[in-house]
Amino acid sequence: MKVGLFIPCYINQLYPQVAIATLELLEKLNVDVYYPSTQTCCGQPLGNSGYEDDSKGACQLFVENFKEYDYIVGPSGSCIYHVKKHFDILEQTEDVIKVRNNAYELCEFIVKILGKTDLGAKFPYKVGLHKSCHGLRGLNLGSCSEKMDEHFSTEEELLNAVEGLELMSLNRKDECCGFGGTFSVFEEAISVKMGKDRIQDHLDSGVEVITGADHSCLMHMEGLINRDNKPLKVMHIAEILNSSI
Repeated sequence: MKVGLFIPCYINQLYPQVAIATLELLEKLNVDVYYPSTQTCCGQPLGNSGYEDDSKGACQLFVENFKEYDYIVGPSGSCIYHVKKHFDILEQTEDVIKVRNNAYELCEFIVKILGKTDLGAKFPYKVGLHKSCHGLRGLNLGSCSEKMDEHFSTEEELLNAVEGLELMSLNRKDECCGFGGTFSVFEEAISVKMGKDRIQDHLDSGVEVITGADHSCLMHMEGLINRDNKPLKVMHIAEILNSSI
């Protein structure tokens, strides 16, 4: 299988270590992975702000960049969700449908397509998992607290297999961090309060490192953590799954 690696714009610009960890992880799993060098934003920021028509160019370029691959894999639940659910604004050609159907968030791809959970990682720390709204409720990466479904979590499966890692139980396991893209700009006060509530839950639960599959949420909380000098480290799940310390 040929896999196209999609690296969201904010990860490319601000968190290149997450992109590198994602690539190295896929290569360790013997995936035939490629990085289309002309890729850009998937169009999510414009779509989230109510300018879907203006995002069509970015969406179509995404399709052109990734249409030749069997799977498209990215370390961002929200971006992958946008591709799968919001590329309906494009004419539904064979290429568009193929890209939408074959786009996968990293953890989902590893567990559901590759059938792997133990990746040989080592990470001797107490970890708190932030389940992003797009990944949890959009991509169905885990069960939701508002439903009485049997518990499951793709991310937990992977983290529980990491040697030395202690996955801490939170009081509110799937509460929103308040980022929400442009919501954090237009509703700053509410966004900050929600983020601080999530951080406090991790602190109360004895967490040393917060992780998750959406670095946009982690970026939001990391900014609040650094501003308030809280004793927490933030790492994308790809970095932990690629760790051998």
